[in-house]
Amino acid sequence: MKGSSSIQGETKPPRGHGHRGHGHRIKNPDGYNGSLESMNGGSGQDYSFLNFESGSSEQPASPISKSPWSSHANLDLDQDLHDNNDQEFSHNVLMGSLVREEGHIYSLAASQELLYTGSASKNIRVWKNQKEFSGFKSNSGLVKAIVIGDDQIFTGHQDGKIRIWKVSTKNPSVYRRVGSLPKFKDYVKSSMKPSNYVEVRRNKNTIWLKHFDAISCLSLNEDKSLLYSASWDKTFKIWRISDSKCLESVAAHDDAVNSLVTGLDGLVFTGSADGTVKVWRRETQGKGTKHFFSQTLLKQDSAVTALTINPESTIIYSGSSDALVNYWLKDKQLAHGGILKGHKLAVLCLATAGSLVFSGSADMGICVWRRLGADHICLSLLTGHTGPVKCLATEKDQELTSGEARWILYSGSLDKSVKMWRVSENTPPVAWNGCASSMPLSLPSSSAGSSDIHGRISVHN
Repeated sequence: MKGSSSIQGETKPPRGHGHRGHGHRIKNPDGYNGSLESMNGGSGQDYSFLNFESGSSEQPASPISKSPWSSHANLDLDQDLHDNNDQEFSHNVLMGSLVREEGHIYSLAASQELLYTGSASKNIRVWKNQKEFSGFKSNSGLVKAIVIGDDQIFTGHQDGKIRIWKVSTKNPSVYRRVGSLPKFKDYVKSSMKPSNYVEVRRNKNTIWLKHFDAISCLSLNEDKSLLYSASWDKTFKIWRISDSKCLESVAAHDDAVNSLVTGLDGLVFTGSADGTVKVWRRETQGKGTKHFFSQTLLKQDSAVTALTINPESTIIYSGSSDALVNYWLKDKQLAHGGILKGHKLAVLCLATAGSLVFSGSADMGICVWRRLGADHICLSLLTGHTGPVKCLATEKDQELTSGEARWILYSGSLDKSVKMWRVSENTPPVAWNGCASSMPLSLPSSSAGSSDIHGRISVHN
């Protein structure tokens, strides 16, 4: 591992294990492929009393049903909701579901009233006003990541390629592919020089500017001039959008890079199946870039599966297969701020909006957290998916009239559906299973007025 000592005692699951199909490279250090339960130790807020499991103690769930990658976990969500009393329901509300039987949902991106969804079908669907608006299809490689540039859409795929799309100026519902990364001529030119080949595994070499394993994440820098791609091949690459040139490839980790985010004054953060979160410093060198290792924020046995940065670029969040969310504070030189404990199984995705933080998990729930200074409070648990929650995206609620800080949250799942939630920063925290003493019963308003969202969380199958 570049820049830090390696993790001892690593074990990788066999290639055929379900983690590959579900979008993250993940390992269990003790070699057991059963459930990954939330740890009780550590500092930070503990909301692990949020009850995701309804199985009888006399009939324990099998290890297979409790696996973080199983979409058939022994949960009766509908019964759980009806068994609780009225005060235990969140004021955040499920608006509806988008279902198209095309396979697991792996990626989401929201922009200007449009929602882009990527799935195992190789299709990218475009939704508007909760209805299918358009779509486009790649030739190969299921869609692992989607990001929206100024006038282009970038998609990362299982086959290691990045594809570039543009919308027609004459018809906004027509999308066409305008290129891929790396460009074919750059690949051919590079292949003619032996010095451009790097060893990727024993007795196998490949050209440095092409990912040889699945794309796990795409991210744009602050001014959207650079595109970052992270991959299961243990590297991340930097692409200049103006001419589609690969500027640099960084051998970042000892195992798959599962997530990458940029921000906080040009810093780049990477999270890996090797259990680390690393910080990289970007410097401009001529027309190119050079990334230098800065520090390791986290080193653990559990795989890091998700990263996100809050809108103000002051806090970095990390989700991992031990069901925990760690966070670090910029104004304290990236000192560790605490741990959020609300899930029972692996955290698979994270998103932020305003002062809210969302964590989606293999336990099929979404925890909604509100940031209060350097602390966080769990406002609610969103339930309704019948498979692991794989990806999240947010946008401002356009129907807002009261000035309240309210958002639309999209969640994609391995149950083949996308759900849409209306969430508010002013939602009072709910009391779960009689544990109201574990959280405050009222919060300071994040903007004028109090929450005007009423109703229960709904479950749509």
